[in-house]
Amino acid sequence: MHDLIIRGGTIIDGTGVAGYTGDVAVKDGRIVETGKVEGGAKRTVNADGLLVAPGWVDIHTHYDGQASWDPLMTPSSWHGVTTAVMGNCGVGFAPAHPHQRQWMLELMEGVEDIPGAVLQEGVKWEWESFPQYLDAVDRTPRIMDLGAQIPHAAVRVFVMGERGARREPATEDDIGKMSAVVKEAIAAGALGFTTSRTFVHKTSRGEQAPTFDVAASELTSIAKALGETGKGVLQMISDFEDIEAEFNILRDCTRVSGRPLSFTLLQRDHMPDKWRAVMQRVDAARNQGLDIKAQVACRPIGMVHGLECSMQPFFLTPGYMEIAHLPLAERVARLKNPELKARLIREAAIPPENWRLASITRDFHKLFPLGSEHADYEPTPEQSVAGIARATGRTPEEVAYELMLEDGGRKKFYFPLYNYTGNNLDVVREMITHPATLLGLGDAGAHCGYICDASYPTYLITHWSRDRQRGPKLGLEFLIHAQTQRNARGLGMNDRGALLPGMKADINLIDYAKLNLEAPQMTYDLPTGGRRLVQHATGYEATFVSGELVMERGRATGALPGRLVRSA
Repeated sequence: MHDLIIRGGTIIDGTGVAGYTGDVAVKDGRIVETGKVEGGAKRTVNADGLLVAPGWVDIHTHYDGQASWDPLMTPSSWHGVTTAVMGNCGVGFAPAHPHQRQWMLELMEGVEDIPGAVLQEGVKWEWESFPQYLDAVDRTPRIMDLGAQIPHAAVRVFVMGERGARREPATEDDIGKMSAVVKEAIAAGALGFTTSRTFVHKTSRGEQAPTFDVAASELTSIAKALGETGKGVLQMISDFEDIEAEFNILRDCTRVSGRPLSFTLLQRDHMPDKWRAVMQRVDAARNQGLDIKAQVACRPIGMVHGLECSMQPFFLTPGYMEIAHLPLAERVARLKNPELKARLIREAAIPPENWRLASITRDFHKLFPLGSEHADYEPTPEQSVAGIARATGRTPEEVAYELMLEDGGRKKFYFPLYNYTGNNLDVVREMITHPATLLGLGDAGAHCGYICDASYPTYLITHWSRDRQRGPKLGLEFLIHAQTQRNARGLGMNDRGALLPGMKADINLIDYAKLNLEAPQMTYDLPTGGRRLVQHATGYEATFVSGELVMERGRATGALPGRLVRSA
């Protein structure tokens, strides 16, 4: 007698092989049989007309805070995710001495745009060391499995105190202590070690992340120590301003550790081909036996703009700053004043000195109004604010201003910051099909006021296999493999990601024809009423974690079988 049999669905098992019609049998949280299954079960599910696929594995989240207060791990659980990995980009909440907790909150608030008041209220602080943190995560019931990586910034400040936060050079003794902390974390079950070398990552006070420009010797020494455990992975983000120096660090960390390394890969408008130069070096390193991969997004990495969000074209103007604190309805009423409108449009014509902020507020050719029911992430140039302005004989500022006030000020805009140079999504296709990439960068749990990319798994399936109009599509078997088995193996989680006997019974049942993404919306459901952008999906008929039904047609069942994933 099996615990569960799913009968008659189209099984796409996550390995990349062609789909087939068959059954899946589950016993004690594991898949025990696939194909034509005889016998009975305590529960039988009819999957006729549905896709049967492994649960999605999201390797790049920032649920470090939300894991303390949200057992449902939304919005990821709405999108078929059954395993999430946090602690990315060198930031997190452990290890931490009690007097360092406020600094940790400020770093996470600044780097990941999670409101400080939300973190103050929500994070439980039941730990000091990283093993204690893992035990705290393990004690908390949740809907999905969760893996944690140990973040460099926390380790550095834990060992070096203020010297570490000020980015002072680490001494040999400091490095030895940091290495010991990382080895202890990996031995306790951390999936890996992560670090950040990008200028974008700053605390809420504007201070650079403590790992931004650390010496290569600090990183390679920690990597070597991690390698001595025989397990764990390395993860990094870098701007690659000096491509040779930065890639040499990646290469050396991989070589001395003997462990897999992955890093964030982006296309930037001002250097549109640099990412290919980075991947050429990845290919060369892999030919030398080094396991280096890039983490990539399945759509352009974009911001959501609007009056409810952190950003919009006028958010830096002096006139808008005077009313930014007002409730939405009152702000909208003020913004309808013709004199204020003229003032803000005049002030917005002066670009900020920072090139990134200038792009965000002035590149109207990349600012696309979003529909209220459906989000189009591959719009045409004519659909941009600049395109609408040309067609209607108005200025882009006028168009943006007027659209911004629609729906009571709730109108949203899509602004693809990376991977969209020249309005070309084929760059993303090239990235996700490269054999040395992993699908990630959705940042679930973070960037509450301007990014809504936890929906990546649903977008990957709907857009690339079914809905794309402006270029070639991709096969469903490949896409499912890419966000299940390929991701799981990339993080060393070899017990999941495929519907094969012996594997963990994490399963999605999907109505492929109805699978769809709704438009992003702002909710105020975080601790203290904090805001966050979320995006719902339709078409997920059921999601199972370890054989237990956790989601049914978009609603949680109340089952919380999720557990901490410890390094193997």
